[in-house]
Formats: sequence, structure tokens, C-alpha cells
Amino acid sequence: MQVFINQAIGVDQGDDVLFSDYEDGGTMWTGSGARERRKKITFATEFKDEPVVHVSMSLWDMDSATNARADVTAEKITRTGFDVVFRTWSDTRVARVRVRWLAIGAAFHEDDWQDVY
Repeated sequence: MQVFINQAIGVDQGDDVLFSDYEDGGTMWTGSGARERRKKITFATEFKDEPVVHVSMSLWDMDSATNARADVTAEKITRTGFDVVFRTWSDTRVARVRVRWLAIGAAFHEDDWQDVY
């Protein structure tokens, strides 16, 4: 748990298309090849420390002939961004995925003390 005391709190959010494979016969739609997709997300403003990041699917378009299997997570979280990662497995066919994310953490503020050299 992060506890914030007497400091600025930053909140950044987004809704990003991770992939759309049904249009061009990509590997997620054909069910062969890589079963993982990553996308680098960059925050609008750098956080003071690594924020807490929550990700979820805001759109998923799956083939109804196979089981819907999906895992979405945030990895490599830094003060400037993170990787959103979608994984599926077995015979699942995924046409497209959009992810919504929310980052909350300590933010820089104009009243912060800064070292002057």
C-alpha cells in the first residue's frame, strides 16, 4: 500500500487500442504465432516515484467458436510509463483488444524544495 502524506498526488489515465488483428489476419486472430502483445505507455507527466497502475480491458472482441482466455497486466512500471501486456493461450482467437489504464502516485509540485547548483 502506498500512503500519501502532505504531498501532491498525480492521476493519469488512458484508453489505448492494443491491437486489431482481424483486419489483416494477424497472429492473435489466426491463433498461430505470438500469444502475447505489449505496448509501451508513456505518462503525460513524470511521477515523483513509481505510481500504482491499474489496467483492464475496455474492449475485447473474441471468436465465439473457442474459449475466451485473456490476461492483461502492467509490467516494467517506472516514473515515466509502463508496459501494458495482453496474453492469451491455447486455441483462443482474439480479433482486437483495447485497454483502459489508471496511474496514481506522488507528483511533483511547484512548492517542492529543489536543489540549486
